[in-house]
Amino acid sequence: MTELLAVLKREIIYLWYYFEIQFRQIVWYWILGMLIGSFISVFAKDKIHSLFAGMKEKKWGLLGIIPACLLGIASPLCMYGTIPIAASFRRQGMREDWLAAFMMASILLNPQLILYSAALGTAALTVRIVSSFLCGCAAGLLVFLFYRKREFFDFSGFEEKIGSRDTHPNRLIRYLLNVWRNLKATGLYFLFGILLSALFQRYVPQDLMTRVFGGNEAWGVLMAATVGVPLYACGGGTIPLLKQWLWDGMSLGSAAAFMITGPATKITNLGALKIAMGWKRFALYLLFVMLFSFLCGLAVNLVV
Repeated sequence: MTELLAVLKREIIYLWYYFEIQFRQIVWYWILGMLIGSFISVFAKDKIHSLFAGMKEKKWGLLGIIPACLLGIASPLCMYGTIPIAASFRRQGMREDWLAAFMMASILLNPQLILYSAALGTAALTVRIVSSFLCGCAAGLLVFLFYRKREFFDFSGFEEKIGSRDTHPNRLIRYLLNVWRNLKATGLYFLFGILLSALFQRYVPQDLMTRVFGGNEAWGVLMAATVGVPLYACGGGTIPLLKQWLWDGMSLGSAAAFMITGPATKITNLGALKIAMGWKRFALYLLFVMLFSFLCGLAVNLVV
């Protein structure tokens, strides 16, 4: 019994050591991400969305998917916040290929997640931004090619009355409330992600991670794309895991695949997208995400 207690104590000490190291390395990115993300949500969100709404007056044609992607990345809203706004844009005559690009990019990335991802290093951050942008462009291009004369989205299940929770007349209080909501929404996932990374660091051999996610590049990318489907719950929560996996030998291409399939197949996002697409187009969306993430991961491994 004494030996068992000694082993438990030793393992708790080791886990706390790994947990503390990861926490100190990442916590400031998380805090900064929340502060800046909330600032954009309160003070710049309406401007971003008005810029996108104003695009419908432009005659940019297919090239409009480029600014649509950029504005989607800049938008701080989650998918359940983005779809009612997209529905409003569609009713005003916005092109569906532009909407597809905006929504796809918005699913994959936002200003807060960009700051979180800075903890992974410059290369991983660059790959995340570029791959999210290209994925949004690809989604817009496919909608343009195959649904030019048909409707792709069905926004009838979303009403414009779904509004923002940032309604306090005092902007400073509104900002602080937004930060508090952000903290509650991401805090537990963030701490749980660090705990998982500590467990991986302590109990999963480094050579196993290299064999699964790094050694055989095509297999590693496919595994990462597949693992991203059930494992991704919160962007901030997966950053500690990705940081540890990259340290243990995960290829950058595998990380890119995970960073695409994760947010794109997040349960809450899937629920909203299913309503806006219907089963057939929803299945096409899932196929597109898996295929794009796989090809993107292979391309990253070839280039980097």
